[in-house]
Amino acid sequence: MTTDTFRYDDAIVRKFLIATVLWGVVGMLAGLVIAAELADWRVSLGLPWLSFGRLRPLHTNAVIFAFVGNSFFMGAYYSTQRLLKTRMISDLLSNIHFWGWQLIIVSAALTLPFGITTSKEYAELEWPIDIAIAVVWVVFAVNFFGTLLVRRERHIYVAIWFYIASIITVAMLHIVNSLAIPVSPFKSYSVYAGVQDALVQWWYGHNAVAFFLTTPILGLMYYFVPKVAERPVYSYRLSIVHFWALVFIYIWAGPHHLLYTALPDWLQILGMTFSLMLIAPSWGGMINGLLTLRGVWDRVRTDPVLKFFVVAITFYGMATFEGPVLAIRAVNALSHYTDWTIGHVHSGALGWNGFMAFGIIYWLVPRLWGRPMAYPGLVNTHFWLGTIGIVLYIVAMWAAGITQGLMWQAFDDQGYLAYGNFSETVVRLIPMYYVRALGGLMYLSGAVMLAVNVWVTVRAGAPLPDTQASAPSLKGQPAPAAANIQRWLEARPLQFAFWTLLAVAIGGLAELVPLLSVSSQVPPIASVKPYTALELEGRDLYIREGCYTCHSQMIRPFRAETERYGEYSKAGEFVYDHPFQFGSRRIGPDLHRIGGKYPDIWHYRHFEDPRSTSPGSIMPNFGWLLTGRLDTRDTQAKLRAMKTLGVPYTQQEIDGAPAALKTQAQAIAGQLQAAGIAGTEDKEVVALIAYLQRLGTDIKNKPVAAAEGAR
Repeated sequence: MTTDTFRYDDAIVRKFLIATVLWGVVGMLAGLVIAAELADWRVSLGLPWLSFGRLRPLHTNAVIFAFVGNSFFMGAYYSTQRLLKTRMISDLLSNIHFWGWQLIIVSAALTLPFGITTSKEYAELEWPIDIAIAVVWVVFAVNFFGTLLVRRERHIYVAIWFYIASIITVAMLHIVNSLAIPVSPFKSYSVYAGVQDALVQWWYGHNAVAFFLTTPILGLMYYFVPKVAERPVYSYRLSIVHFWALVFIYIWAGPHHLLYTALPDWLQILGMTFSLMLIAPSWGGMINGLLTLRGVWDRVRTDPVLKFFVVAITFYGMATFEGPVLAIRAVNALSHYTDWTIGHVHSGALGWNGFMAFGIIYWLVPRLWGRPMAYPGLVNTHFWLGTIGIVLYIVAMWAAGITQGLMWQAFDDQGYLAYGNFSETVVRLIPMYYVRALGGLMYLSGAVMLAVNVWVTVRAGAPLPDTQASAPSLKGQPAPAAANIQRWLEARPLQFAFWTLLAVAIGGLAELVPLLSVSSQVPPIASVKPYTALELEGRDLYIREGCYTCHSQMIRPFRAETERYGEYSKAGEFVYDHPFQFGSRRIGPDLHRIGGKYPDIWHYRHFEDPRSTSPGSIMPNFGWLLTGRLDTRDTQAKLRAMKTLGVPYTQQEIDGAPAALKTQAQAIAGQLQAAGIAGTEDKEVVALIAYLQRLGTDIKNKPVAAAEGAR
């Protein structure tokens, strides 16, 4: 039997490691800034690119795709080569993947703070960047699967299973959710509308958490935890159940983000049911990870890398229990739109993903650079700072979320809303926002310690040369008899990939096809009309400023919400919304019935100084809307794109859009001038007022019982 000698590509691992550390600090710093802005709105300094609505998607993208994404690639490139006993098939493809991914991240950092966004959560990047993501992901996939074909190990290890699932499913999710009609290089409209767009988005959004933040990190867990502990995985059989149950069930759970909305009930129940089923495979993975450490608990007390792993796996268990609990309709009625969800997300992203990444980095640096960490004492300090910080963060968000939910639903003895003004809730939460910011500061401080430690260590000398290894060629190895279907698949990675694709595709097809293709799923409402040209421009400004990050447009069929906001939302009201704007959080009140509730001057004053109209508001001033000129160069192109998507604009309406826009703007400017504000007919604020005054007015609106303050 021929034995081959070769070298692993360690250089690519080092590149992704450095990028992980860099983007981790950047993403967490952005998170600390927006946490501070909720505690004190003046932190944004009145700058548009520092406002919460624009900075929040930058934070989420930096943490998810820059920090966690680079950490996955770092660990995958290191472990894949060693598990398959071969160098990656192409150093060129590895480097295209690295530099292409960093370019995508930089593009996000250059567009999101300037309001260039699609507003689809975790998928905010505009269409040229989406295309770049698809291209770079294909490069990664070709490199990965090509390496599988030249491997020197017959059976693929469990970590590789999770990498395969991640690569296939992320590609599917990204392509389906990103389908859009371009208007310009920086603007596009989703091909889906209203509840259809909402379902596609949360099918993507939930499974981006599943297949970008969970399955790839589970793959890293299955490699690095046994490697560091020097113990085999606790149970091979449990890993099989964990994998196949997880990849099949997870894809069905997306609708639990849309409980009690205008989404059809059958989809809501389906999402809740599969979410509850997720507890079993998720905890199977947690048990497999923790019990792998049996027999080495003495080392856990002294080895900070194992400490990071134990806390990470524990957070995985906590988050994957809490998620299904939050998907129970009765619990979701209280928790949805509150900060409880924010705490849940961060327990996964920072507790599970972050601590796994930190542990892997601390283990890899000495092996890639050939020297111990420059400051070993800081590793333990980082662990405790990060642990205490994330616990403070989560507890503060739990308290804030439960407080919000209970206050929103409270009635007094006379049957009126106990807290009729939304600002009463906001003021009550500010102390918790300070605790959250403190926890975030501690977590960020630990990440900075990591960055300093890594920087000093790698600067001390040249890195080690690529690791040399040897292994017998696969061609000379006899094919073993398959003891079962799983072992048969492990020896045939392309067939394994096919069955994985089938497992994840079934749930998506079962949920998406009926809603997208059967018109009865979204009953039409004759009185619902398309937006005017000015209202459409105002809606795009609403998206640009990230208003959807603080306000929802979905009134649920609860007495507290209909008393507070008006008639509950119907699916047919959103048929011309490309993309949907249901929102996922209420830092401010719901806006679906805001139209006609206040005069135009109220909205103008609210943007000028929110506290002048809503005492206690934490919304920043939006002075640039009052002075910025409305750009109408693409107005007709926007209407043409909407017509392509099925919005019934006539050619006459498209041709007459500039004149109609000007006429409507002059009418609003006239109302403002009568109140003492002159010269606004060409300003952005007029378009945004037009959009807000339109919201919820297409159907008869139930009178609101109590006055409602804004954010």
